[in-house]
Amino acid sequence: MPFPQKRQTVSDISPASWNALHGSQHPFLSHAFLSGLEKHQCLRERWGWESSPLSLYQGDELIAAAPAYIKTNSHGEFVFDHAWAHAYSRTGRNYYPKLVVAVPYTPVTGPRLMAMNTDAREKLILALEKKALEENLSSVHINFLPESEAFVLPDYWLKRCDVQFHWQNNSGWQSFDDFLSALNRKKRKNIQQERSQVAKAGVTLRCVSGLEASDEDVVAMYSFYCSTQLEKGNHPALTLEFFRYLSREMPESVVIFLADKNGETIAGAFCLRSDTTLYGRYWGASEIVPGLHFETCYYQGIEYCLRKGLTCFEPGAQGEHKIARGFMPVLTYSRHFMAEKAFADALRPWCDEEREHILNYRDQVIEHSPYRHVD
Repeated sequence: MPFPQKRQTVSDISPASWNALHGSQHPFLSHAFLSGLEKHQCLRERWGWESSPLSLYQGDELIAAAPAYIKTNSHGEFVFDHAWAHAYSRTGRNYYPKLVVAVPYTPVTGPRLMAMNTDAREKLILALEKKALEENLSSVHINFLPESEAFVLPDYWLKRCDVQFHWQNNSGWQSFDDFLSALNRKKRKNIQQERSQVAKAGVTLRCVSGLEASDEDVVAMYSFYCSTQLEKGNHPALTLEFFRYLSREMPESVVIFLADKNGETIAGAFCLRSDTTLYGRYWGASEIVPGLHFETCYYQGIEYCLRKGLTCFEPGAQGEHKIARGFMPVLTYSRHFMAEKAFADALRPWCDEEREHILNYRDQVIEHSPYRHVD
């Protein structure tokens, strides 16, 4: 009979056993990525993250697991529940700590209920609920889970969704010009003008993998990441050693776009990739150049996908400006278990109304597609 095994961190679990549960298509779920966050001081309790993965064993075999974290705030999750926390506190109860099943600081959809079979997944769901009740956690939040997982959870789990903007090559484009030709004239001209601005400013772009990146490249990229975080009023949670670690331990997954001007690197975008998808994560610049953000974060990524045969580019959360550049709305999902049924019942109409709003918004964006023809 399988039973939950409490382990302090992902690092305590066998890498081969963990990776066997999700395959190779999800770099953020890899044992290397998640244990790297732990080993390189990216998950500090004072920042609200305590690694507490759930693992389910049949004998010595890992048959199910979830990347779970005990949270004492809602920072770095990208599924916003601050209003829930305030409502909870007004009743005289503590919303924190709570349990979040997610990849820290990463709004990327991927498996969350990793299991060998349906039976093991159902037991994992029960183990999550039991952990919340036994450890006096207010709730369990499974963020950015795929639609296939979202609908296996019991109906009493609250349902939320949101929209991101992804570039998808469903038309067999072979080049950037092929992509441009699919856009309406106004959007096509705007992209051409933005790219021309960057070139006229004397900026050149280069792409390096983790294998190819020098330490100077990694340090420069990290400095850009830090500057952007500080500009937004956030503390840079990731460390330089973590960036170096990813380039060393996951070299084929790391893709960095760097912008050079007059022999100096002035901007960069840090991405990870799978066999099918490029994931844009961090960006920053030391100099303001018109169009440079769009070139580094979007157009270089699209060109990379076309060059490497990737069919999807996820450039991160939010950002309606992506629509005009060929990124279309895609639904993301989250599910929420509230330890107190009365609170769940109070939230359910709000969640229903939120979902309706999101679906209407998605449909409106599709109606104003930048493409000449929508398949």
